[in-house]
Amino acid sequence: MATYTATGSGQFITCASTMPGDIIALEASQGPFICQKSAFLCAQPDVNLGTYAVPGLKAGFFGGDGFIFQEITGNGLAFLELDGGIKEIDLARGEKLKVDTGNVAVFEKSVTYSVERVKGFANILFGGEGLFLTTVEGPGKVWLQTMTAPNFAAKLVPFMPFKKKDD
Repeated sequence: MATYTATGSGQFITCASTMPGDIIALEASQGPFICQKSAFLCAQPDVNLGTYAVPGLKAGFFGGDGFIFQEITGNGLAFLELDGGIKEIDLARGEKLKVDTGNVAVFEKSVTYSVERVKGFANILFGGEGLFLTTVEGPGKVWLQTMTAPNFAAKLVPFMPFKKKDD
């Protein structure tokens, strides 16, 4: 991991996200926080970035982000880049939320994360959301993103120029 330090008076360092979306700041001491693999942008020196393996085979194979997430602990601010708009939800104990796979960007470690198959042939065929949903259960906060990188890329494809092969 690279370390940057502004050493002169009046100097500062800025970072930008790689996708259209928002950057959020989390106080690591209020965590631990679990976030998707690509979310970490930068942090203050006393913030620790580790790995977190989601329990359960289904979550790993079908959860969109696989088994491995990032875990943020320590002290100081961590900045995360999330795709699209962000909705922060505070789930009460036992409160559940079902979300399209890939839209769960960050959650507190107290939140239970699981993946389930969509039931019903018609839902699978016509639902447009895929075969699996992520379920998050409180207590704890969850940050949802309105866009995922694959969905964003798919929306751009019709507008991309392409060259036809000469016959």
